[in-house]
Amino acid sequence: MIIVVDSNVLFSALVKVSLTRKIIYEMDEDLVFPELIFEELRRNKLDLVKKSKLSEEEFDETLRLILKCVRIIPTVLLLPYKKEAWDLIKEHSPEDVIFVACALAFDNAILWSNDKKLKRQNKVLVLNTREIKAMIKSEGK
Repeated sequence: MIIVVDSNVLFSALVKVSLTRKIIYEMDEDLVFPELIFEELRRNKLDLVKKSKLSEEEFDETLRLILKCVRIIPTVLLLPYKKEAWDLIKEHSPEDVIFVACALAFDNAILWSNDKKLKRQNKVLVLNTREIKAMIKSEGK
């Protein structure tokens, strides 16, 4: 099973020791990010470091550990899915097009997001952190 991790889930894992970080570290499923997530990370890094109360070096090390658990999907592979993704979410969550496109690129992928607006479409299964935890528990992991 492939689980696409959205930027807010990544940011949550970066700023504090949390259930989100624990799930990422322990997940047996194939976790993926679209590579464009790094642009958003660069734009928000100073704020994230501040919120995390870590030094920049500690923050970077946490990011490195998370990245060991995740596969990066090149943007070029997602381009064929962007229009369909846009059509699905343009009215309620246009900033998340690349994450929906990433989920569409894989058969039966799940989008891990805490954004309730993403559940307004019916093509991609969107689960929040609590639902991801329940799914893992039900699978006996």
